[in-house]
Amino acid sequence: MPPVPLADRVRPKSLSEFYGQDHLVGKGKPIRLMIVNRTISSFILWGPPGSGKTTLAQIISEETDSKFYQISAVSAGVKDVRNLIQIAEHNKNLNLGTILFIDEIHRFNKAQQDALLHSVEKGLIILIGATTENPSFEVIPALRSRTRVYVLNELSKNDLHNILFNALSKDNFLSSLSIKILDEDYLLYLSGGDARIMLSIFESAIIQDINKEKIKITKDLLDNIIQRKNIIYDKSGEEHYNLISAFIKSVRGSDPDAALYWLARMLEGGEDPLFIARRLIVLASEDVGNASPNALVLAEAAFSAVDKIGMPEARIVLAQCSTYLAAAPKSNASYIGIKNAEQEIKSQQIYPVPLHLRNAPTKLMKELGYSERYKYPHDFENNFLIEKYLPKEMERKQFYFPTENGQEKNLKERLKFLWKGKKKY
Repeated sequence: MPPVPLADRVRPKSLSEFYGQDHLVGKGKPIRLMIVNRTISSFILWGPPGSGKTTLAQIISEETDSKFYQISAVSAGVKDVRNLIQIAEHNKNLNLGTILFIDEIHRFNKAQQDALLHSVEKGLIILIGATTENPSFEVIPALRSRTRVYVLNELSKNDLHNILFNALSKDNFLSSLSIKILDEDYLLYLSGGDARIMLSIFESAIIQDINKEKIKITKDLLDNIIQRKNIIYDKSGEEHYNLISAFIKSVRGSDPDAALYWLARMLEGGEDPLFIARRLIVLASEDVGNASPNALVLAEAAFSAVDKIGMPEARIVLAQCSTYLAAAPKSNASYIGIKNAEQEIKSQQIYPVPLHLRNAPTKLMKELGYSERYKYPHDFENNFLIEKYLPKEMERKQFYFPTENGQEKNLKERLKFLWKGKKKY
């Protein structure tokens, strides 16, 4: 039996062998264009495990004749980064590009990320970071501003099928055996969208029945290979997304008991409490909104507390925040409002900022009429006057429609009083 795992033996060496992520590597898509045009820039790949992050980085290196170096943020430190920068300088003198692939880049602390900034900005190193966590939370702004972020999707059932049968046909060891897959759907389900897990389970099943003349991949065989409960709550698998979805929908639906149940399920399964806390921050703004503005303050405080104290006490903070958000009045009016405004920008003409609203820091700008006839609301009764703050072509546009729920009802009544029929409140 081969000493190298199946997932490594059949790892794609070119884009023609790569399955999935068509939005990034399909014809005319950004990563394919970078390779074809040999215009590689630094970027971060954000996606679930087993979706192709490491493979894509290696393919880019192969197809652009760049030197490839890989480190893990779990074990590497600032010294390792600086050593690689020195290697990159040597490579540059040889007219060779240097690609540095950092797996789990979200685990790098600020000092480690800072050590990369100058080399990335100057192009000495092409940084490809891989993360399963939202870069907005885990990667420092200075590094994010020097990189693009590409989102990888969980592999589809069709992608996994293609990867599986590609392995069967191309791997010398597998192709020498008589293998029949009777429960493919169950194997794909167990993978949770992770190609590496799928191939690992598949290979383990084959090894277990290696002495049989015909190897049949059945549900019973697969169940005998794995502990189903652990796989079903793999933190990157299907049940991970099912549970967080059930949790969020329970809080949104104002059921604190269901919220606590799904919260406990996630924590018992080993979910990262900070991941849950981040989701609660988003929910506080998206689903509670102005009906209870303190919800966002509490959610932020909960995230900070969870980060400071860790488990098991963090579960108490998460329980408090979850039950408060579940019990709080709900409004998604601000969320719908920004979506409508974004759609307006994407689909309609963009108009210039009206002169009276423009900034006028210089004499020339004032002479051009910038900020002229702007009226300062605090000079008027109730600190308000009816004024036009949108381009004249959009005077009748309205994006925010406050609800009657919770404190948002007070906002609605105030806006209705101030705008006196000019807006639909």
